[in-house]
Amino acid sequence: MVAIHSVYVRPIEEVDKHLEAHRAFLKTFYEKGIAICSGPQIPRTGGFILMNTESKAEAREIMKNDPYVIHGVAEYFFIEFEPRSFAPGFDKFIKF
Repeated sequence: MVAIHSVYVRPIEEVDKHLEAHRAFLKTFYEKGIAICSGPQIPRTGGFILMNTESKAEAREIMKNDPYVIHGVAEYFFIEFEPRSFAPGFDKFIKF
């Protein structure tokens, strides 16, 4: 699994211009069972995405096509980890 932290590098008004395209982009990965959850930070200075990918490299490859990256409004930081403990029912999101 990969936890992805984004930091907005442009004013929020510029980020918002690409918000709907960003959400549509992520929706395709929810439909494929890759994206698990996502949302903005509070306060809204960036966001978080949890993906079930084989590696950090795979997540980086996916996210390079995100409208936020294409338009230079956010930077992404990737943390690859192996889930060992989780709440009941969460195992359906984990590739074993």
